[in-house]
Parts: sequence; C-alpha cells; structure tokens
Amino acid sequence: MKIYKYLSDGREQILYIYSAGDFVGAFNLLKEDEFKYNAEAIEDVAISTLDKTTFNEIAIKNPNITLKILEKGYERIRWAEELVDRLSSANADAKVAGLLLDLIKDFGTKTREGTVLNLSINREEMGSYAGISRETMTRKLKHFQELGYIDFIGNKKIIILDEERLSELL
Repeated sequence: MKIYKYLSDGREQILYIYSAGDFVGAFNLLKEDEFKYNAEAIEDVAISTLDKTTFNEIAIKNPNITLKILEKGYERIRWAEELVDRLSSANADAKVAGLLLDLIKDFGTKTREGTVLNLSINREEMGSYAGISRETMTRKLKHFQELGYIDFIGNKKIIILDEERLSELL
C-alpha cells in the first residue's frame, strides 16, 4: 500500500510504501486525529478497522502491542527523516541510491548475487517516492546498471549488487 499526498503543482508525492504486516493510522487513533493522506493498494491487501475505544482497550490490555506500536512509530519517524534527506538532495544519483537502500529493509531478500528488491511499484511511483520524474528514475537506474551497482529481473525486481557503492553516492 502506498501512502501519498498531492503537491501544490498536482504531482503525487509518495510518503510511505507499506508491506505485509504494517498498519495505517494507528497513530491517528492516539490523538483521535484525521488521517491526512491518501492510501492506495498496489497489490492485494486485507484491511481491518478499529475505533478509538477498541484501540485503547487493546493497547491497555496488551503492553507488547503498545511497545510494537511505539517501535513502529520510531521506524516511521526515521523513515520520514530519510525521506526529507532524500527529497532535499539536489543530486538525482543520491535520491535514487537512497531510495534503493531504503527499500532493502522491507522489500529486500539476500541472495548469493546480491539483495533482490521485490517491488510492487513501477518506475513512476519510484520517481514519486524519490522526488524525481519517471524519466529521471529510469535513466538513473539504467546508469546504475551500467556501472554494475544493480541489475534487473523483469520490471518489478531489482538486484542490488553493490550496496557500498550506492551508499557512497549519498
């Protein structure tokens, strides 16, 4: 599921890409606040809803769940900080490298060849997430492939061959 907002110029800016087991909106329930972003399933999802009273009961009766929510809150704050860093960079190489490295945690599988990113997003969505156009994303990915940093398996899988070189671009 992607979480996004529209910028003042009408472009879509992806803020988060959630994977299996993630939750949306629990932090809004803490303050009974409105969820201010758009959400769109990018593959099949199952959605459950809770009202604030039920959420509070679960959180109070299950301290382990409350701790998991706090841990996830910390992860999302860090993710948001990394997004701000990526978007504030004027360097497209750094934006793409940062995005690829960020996606490893949720979508990466270590193999002998490297880390395979099993993505549900297309190049346009990757560009939106990195703060660049689809065309620039496609060009930079091709350039990284030519340099031997990454390779492709079809349209939705990217193999990170050299994490160290990508990190050096940040």
